[in-house]
Amino acid sequence: MGLVRIDRPQIEQMDKIQRLNFINSCTGYKSANLIATISNSGKSNVAVFSSVTHIGSDPALIGFIIRPSVTPRNTYANIKEYGYFTVNHIYSDIIAEAHQSSANYGPDESEFDHTNLEAVYHGGCPIPFVKGSPVKLLCKYSSEYLIKENGCMHIIASIEAIFYEEELLDKEHHLQLDKGKVVTISGLKSYALPQVLKEFPKALVPKIK
Repeated sequence: MGLVRIDRPQIEQMDKIQRLNFINSCTGYKSANLIATISNSGKSNVAVFSSVTHIGSDPALIGFIIRPSVTPRNTYANIKEYGYFTVNHIYSDIIAEAHQSSANYGPDESEFDHTNLEAVYHGGCPIPFVKGSPVKLLCKYSSEYLIKENGCMHIIASIEAIFYEEELLDKEHHLQLDKGKVVTISGLKSYALPQVLKEFPKALVPKIK
């Protein structure tokens, strides 16, 4: 067994499904979230995303990727229409239902009606959260940037409220996601449960004596 090299021309010649699987897994583990939205008419939507990332803490911002809109994107349409959405961490007990939400349901169908995922509402907010999720963010659409190389859209949003299980917060205000059984995604279909190996203090440049 040795190290294998594959170059761009070989990647481009791959079968479409092989290329999707290969490239989606080569970048490593990704966040696993359910983004829930609602339309102005009150129709809810929830879908799995593996591209939610931290953008900044002051102000508190997150971002995620929407694929090209060659087919209806209910999540994107609802966010642009209503302006708010929720990000819900996927935990180990709901991975099958979370994955099922990626199916191509019709524009008038809610994934909450076709899976065992349950909508729950917090703080008088009309936008659904996912019941049982240990960490949930209420977000407000801020801006979007077209990625010209592939037609995807990078959505930027502010964090307006955070709901979390009390026991997850440590004394330094880290949310201990492992205690909430929060999972990650590898590729397009694999879910993993991370384990904390070690915690380190802030890295400093050693002083030369």
